[in-house]
Amino acid sequence: MNAGKKRRLSRIFRKDGRTVIVPMDHGITLGPVVGLENMHVIVDKLVVGGVDAIVVHKGIVQTTQLHDVGLITHLSASTSLSPDPNWKVQVTSVLQALKLGADGVSIHVNVGAERENAMLAEMGMIADECEELGVPLLAMMYPRGPNIQNSHDPALVKHVARLGAELGADVVKTNYTGSVESFREVVKGCPVPVVIAGGPKARNEEDVLRMVHESIQAGGVGVSIGRNVFQYKNPTIIAKALSSIVHEDATVREGLKILEGG
Repeated sequence: MNAGKKRRLSRIFRKDGRTVIVPMDHGITLGPVVGLENMHVIVDKLVVGGVDAIVVHKGIVQTTQLHDVGLITHLSASTSLSPDPNWKVQVTSVLQALKLGADGVSIHVNVGAERENAMLAEMGMIADECEELGVPLLAMMYPRGPNIQNSHDPALVKHVARLGAELGADVVKTNYTGSVESFREVVKGCPVPVVIAGGPKARNEEDVLRMVHESIQAGGVGVSIGRNVFQYKNPTIIAKALSSIVHEDATVREGLKILEGG
C-alpha cells in the first residue's frame, strides 16, 4: 500500500485498526429522511459522539462543515424511484473527491442484480484510479437481486466480501451473517478489513449493539451503520456506545449502560 493510502486510512481508522463509520448518503436514494433533514446538526452530534468517519455525497461535502471527522465521498447512486434501484451508477470521480478533501471514497455494488456486470466494471476502474491516486476505497458489497433469497446467507456474504477484495477494495462493507462463527468465515475469506452494515432500522438498540459486538469477536474491524445511528433518539449517545464496543472492547451490557446514561 502506498504512503498516500496509509496516511488517508489513518484519518478513517484509529491506531487500533478499527473504525466507526456513519454513512449518510440516503438523501439521494430516499430524500431527506428523518435524521438527515439538517446535515450540519447531525454531523456535529456524531463528532461529539466520537464517530471516526462519515460517508456523504459530493454536494453535502460542499454545503456542510465536516471538521474533525474522516471524510469518505460516495461515488455511486440510485433512487428508490428508479425502475431498477439496484443499479448503482457512478456520479462523481475519485479526483473530484480529492479536490473536496476526501480521505477516501466508497462505491456500492449489488451482486446478483440485473446490471451487476456494469457495476463490477465500474468498480474495477475506480479501484485502479484509487491505486493511482493513493485513495482508500471502501466497497459496499451486498448480495441483492432477483435470485437472492437471503441477503445474510453466510455463503453469499462470504462470496461478495471476497469479490470486493479481489477487485481492489481496501475495506469491504457487507451484511452481518447472524453469528460469530459464520461471520468469522466471511472475515477469513476476505484479505482486506471488513466492516458491517447496519441494515434497516433495528427493533431495538440491544440488537444493534449485540450485532456489533459479535462482529468484532469474529474479526471484523468496525461498523458502517447509518439509520440505526442518525435516526436514534440521541445520535451522540449511541455513537459513544458503538465506539466503546469497537474501540474499547466493551460488552453489550456496558454499551447499554452508556445508552441508559444518555
